[in-house]
Amino acid sequence: MLTYANVSAGYGGVPVLKDVSFSVAEGEAVAIFGHNGAGKTTMMRCAVGDVSEMTGAVSYRGEAIVPGAVFRNTRRGIGFVPQGHNVFRELSVRQNLTISGLHHPDSKVEDIYALFPILLERGNQAAGSLSGGQQQILALGMALMTKPSILLLDEPSTGLAPIIVRDVMASLTKVNKETGTTVVIVEQNIPATLAIVNRAIVVKAGRVVFDGASKELERKEDLWGWF
Repeated sequence: MLTYANVSAGYGGVPVLKDVSFSVAEGEAVAIFGHNGAGKTTMMRCAVGDVSEMTGAVSYRGEAIVPGAVFRNTRRGIGFVPQGHNVFRELSVRQNLTISGLHHPDSKVEDIYALFPILLERGNQAAGSLSGGQQQILALGMALMTKPSILLLDEPSTGLAPIIVRDVMASLTKVNKETGTTVVIVEQNIPATLAIVNRAIVVKAGRVVFDGASKELERKEDLWGWF
């Protein structure tokens, strides 16, 4: 579904990713782990064409991702939730969802409400007045309004209390299991993330050093010092 073939990328001539190759199958739930600066966010940005200095190829369903064409790439069914609470703070929850689905006539706010009842409860509330966890769930709902087949998330638990992290992770499991949406999640919270994925990728200094079952990663004690 999503394939990286010998991808190297960086900024201003400084390399970040180095000869990265892997693929994500339809319906998978995959985690990407690594220390700060390992290249995880760059990897996500390459998937939507948001890195201009890139060699190799990223493809989605057999078609190349074009660098510099983020809008066109995401319209093909790629949902990307960057780090932070990416919502329109002054608009209501419902308005945020409605705007996100403008280019997708078959998107229904009610479908998002069914997945996340808390958003129905807060439907008329300004997004900026929501808690951090609720804003993260709203950002997830906004991405789903674009009808993605694959959902890419960059550290969705950043700055959230443990009990809220649990809710966000449960939401991702719900999306993956109930809608069939493929999920790729970059995270620092390894225990919480391993509990919801079936596969893990570890990146060190821009290179993939592990790609396998999440249960297998739990047993590899020699990797833990790299996070």
